[in-house]
Amino acid sequence: MTSKKINLTETLKELDAIAAWFEAHDDVDVEEGLMKIKKGAELIAQSKKRLGEVENAFEEIKKQINEE
Repeated sequence: MTSKKINLTETLKELDAIAAWFEAHDDVDVEEGLMKIKKGAELIAQSKKRLGEVENAFEEIKKQINEE
């Protein structure tokens, strides 16, 4: 994993591409499919973490607004 913040829009596009790959193949290569599932799981985990960060940022902004 990288330390830079992920772009949620790009991550969703990547996940969509993985799903489309599975939908486009009647016979899925097991090894390639496994790699894509692992990548998808990694993207989902990173997205959950980033969404938590975004939620915290919104809460901080909300606190600042309410304090003013």
